[in-house]
Amino acid sequence: MTTWLNASFQMQFRVIGGLTVRFAQSRGQGQEHALLLSPWPESLLAFEPVWSRLAEHAHLVAIDLPGFGHSQRDDALLSPRAMSEFITAAAGAFGLEHPHLIAPGTGTAAALFAAARHPGLLRSLVVGGGAAAVPLQLGGLLRDWVDAPEDALRAADPRQSVASALASMKRSVTPEAVLDDYLTSYQGNRFASSVRYLRAYPADLPVLADLLPQIRTPVRIIAGAHDTTVPPANAEFLAQRLPRSTFHLIDAGHFTWEDAADDYAALVTSWWSGDHRRLS
Repeated sequence: MTTWLNASFQMQFRVIGGLTVRFAQSRGQGQEHALLLSPWPESLLAFEPVWSRLAEHAHLVAIDLPGFGHSQRDDALLSPRAMSEFITAAAGAFGLEHPHLIAPGTGTAAALFAAARHPGLLRSLVVGGGAAAVPLQLGGLLRDWVDAPEDALRAADPRQSVASALASMKRSVTPEAVLDDYLTSYQGNRFASSVRYLRAYPADLPVLADLLPQIRTPVRIIAGAHDTTVPPANAEFLAQRLPRSTFHLIDAGHFTWEDAADDYAALVTSWWSGDHRRLS
């Protein structure tokens, strides 16, 4: 069991497309760039366990997507299709030339839309742990939240909702400061509002499914073998349709990027170091 807290992980804010967005940036300028998208219901601090290892291979920029973490919400962006355009705008705002994209969890579908809509913009993708299958395949609390009326979510304690989701992590211990960041990210009505993004899956995922065979960007798919929230069938769905992809199951549950950080970092760095070029 591991604990982690990287004091060099410093967060800042900037305005992108009229929205105040929180980000962290690695020191120095590597030859390659990578944009990391915050998973839900966490924040960009979810990347802290792998940050120093990934920063040895690329210049990193991690962002809280609008409406997630501590970034300002725009209701018009709360769907994978709409969020994909913000992703491309963010890459441009940070001057990231032909970047790798890491998009676990809720970022998965948006990242794939970005790759489909903007061929050649992204060097490679790392996705997984996000809904992709048609028909929709979700489990546990996630399915309950997607099906619940928004009024019911607003009436619930958002801190308890986030804590319940994170309880599935078994191999790591989240530091109190980081856990508090996650909990405060979704205080008030922010948790209930963020679920609107997930409610867009039934409309967006069939559109994405038709686009997957057209994506020429190399994609590494990483999923938790024991994920009951977003079952591995979602990753398998992608692997069967993406023409330039590799599929890897990790001995973990849903939060592979945190709960199996060593395995996750190894798969990402080997991908960046050359594996993705063999699929280009």
